[in-house]
Amino acid sequence: MACIFWRRQLISFSMRFFLSICTIFLVAAAAFSQAATGFDLNNYGVSVEPDKRVMVVLATLNAAQAADASGAQQRAIDVQLSPAGVKFRERLEADLAQMPADLRGRISQFVATYKKNHPKETPQEMLTAFISMAYALTPVPELGDPIVTSDLPGALLDVLDFAPLVRDFYRRSGIAGNLDGYVKLYKAEAAKALQPSTRDLVTDTLDYLHTKPRLIVIEKIKTETTTAKGNKTGLQKISTREHERRFVVVPEMLAPQQAINFINVRDNYYVVVSPDKELTDTDANRAFLQFVFDPMLFDHSKEINDIKDGVKSLLDEQRKAAPDLSPDVFLAVSRSIVAAAEAREREFRNVNYAVNEARKNLEAAATPAEKEKITGDLEKYRGEQADETARMLSEAYERGGVLAFYFNEQLKGTEDTGFDISGSIKEMLLGFDAAKEKGRLAENAAARKRAEAVRSTRRVSVQAVAAENPMIARLLDVQKVIAAKDYPKAEADLKAMLGNEQFDARVYYNLGRVAGLEAAATDDPGQRDAKLKEAKEHYVRVLSPRKGEEDKALFSLTYVALGRIYEFFAENAAAAKLYDAAIKIGDVTGGDYKEAVAGKARVLKAGQ
Repeated sequence: MACIFWRRQLISFSMRFFLSICTIFLVAAAAFSQAATGFDLNNYGVSVEPDKRVMVVLATLNAAQAADASGAQQRAIDVQLSPAGVKFRERLEADLAQMPADLRGRISQFVATYKKNHPKETPQEMLTAFISMAYALTPVPELGDPIVTSDLPGALLDVLDFAPLVRDFYRRSGIAGNLDGYVKLYKAEAAKALQPSTRDLVTDTLDYLHTKPRLIVIEKIKTETTTAKGNKTGLQKISTREHERRFVVVPEMLAPQQAINFINVRDNYYVVVSPDKELTDTDANRAFLQFVFDPMLFDHSKEINDIKDGVKSLLDEQRKAAPDLSPDVFLAVSRSIVAAAEAREREFRNVNYAVNEARKNLEAAATPAEKEKITGDLEKYRGEQADETARMLSEAYERGGVLAFYFNEQLKGTEDTGFDISGSIKEMLLGFDAAKEKGRLAENAAARKRAEAVRSTRRVSVQAVAAENPMIARLLDVQKVIAAKDYPKAEADLKAMLGNEQFDARVYYNLGRVAGLEAAATDDPGQRDAKLKEAKEHYVRVLSPRKGEEDKALFSLTYVALGRIYEFFAENAAAAKLYDAAIKIGDVTGGDYKEAVAGKARVLKAGQ
């Protein structure tokens, strides 16, 4: 019987402060669907589809309650959901308001015991364990336990006893009759941003690697032949079995807004995310890279075995400082090539785009001084990107990816060839020399330190600024009102702040953001379009009364926000000009350079 092999990883996203947070503009993501409409994810083993097992498990968990300090009942495990997730949870709780009290009590007791036994786990980490448990169960409606449990990790076994409660919840709560409706809702929400951004993730990654994922793997099974009487002959027979591989992006309304859960069950790779999320972060890319590279590495198990002693020596050295690191050589190779591809692709794309922009600017430059500045800025940017790659690879090395620097160098040599990366894996492995890798951390320490210094300068302490300026404090208070989705109050509070010339531009920017969020929250196309027009008018006011030099970050954010509106209405030429304006400002602290670059790429792709 087949055993289930599990790899689980919680990937948490860091949030930007203040103005960067204001760039979250939900409605514009719908414009992504205009790009690459002929691209079929299924041809690459990728799909975006809800999973009823996860839906039921998290709905069961959501039913658990605990008393607060005043004795009032509240959710036992509460995480920050997306706006769509909050709205769905309200509907779910209303739909299941009449669930039996004894069932809720048993669920609550289980969760209370789990929390007591895992006091150091955050609510988000707790959810990760239960999501993994969902994938150990058989599909709805059975939700049966796995046949084999001996190979399941301990963390999963801790929550497997929750399965009987999940089955009871499915039968008695009333959720069974609502699931199909929930699935339709999940799919509709995922179609706005998650589906198009998944397509972009797949196309960009495969374009960089010049490859396609292998969707079928062949398993060789050795069996001993027997005679007609059942006696063993001593001869072995090799049969084969085909396995289909899948990469599934799972929209889940009850998943934390700022996290990705990645679960790998044999040939199935699941990425569970909030359905309104855009998979533009490297964390999702890392999961897809693993899906692409795993069969390539399995094909070259012999070569990996040949270098295992060298890899093990590097791992043993790292495990002196981090004893919890896995000693598994194959896992180290897998982590290394994924980390290297992630870092290398990021640097390759960023630098190439900067080079192209520099060429355009050089052609338009009128004086030698202007040209010298453009060239100098480009070289500075190249250096920063190389330092950031060194930082990423150093962290990967410390996490057990001890070949990360080596694979990074190998990938650098294949980027412009156009050859399928799968044809280079064998040569890469054969060329590995453990002795050359021992000093990698020391060699890159200075570059890593520079990258960390650059990152630290971009972490602006909003609280410190607020203490010095009451207007900033008021703007921060409005952010809390916006987060609570009280848009009429937020709009009223912002309009009451107008009249201060120094801060009017920031106020108008936030008024634009509120109007955009209201547009995202309505299902009425007419009301949506009216709100988007209102948002545009507010953003235009940010730009008109001020000079670009006065607040480059705010202008960067505003150009991008306007670009997204024009992109939403398929006015791609205007959107491209706005993204260009943001790009020309540069990668300023608090700005939105990265999204400007991504937006420009989207509209160019849509125009092809």
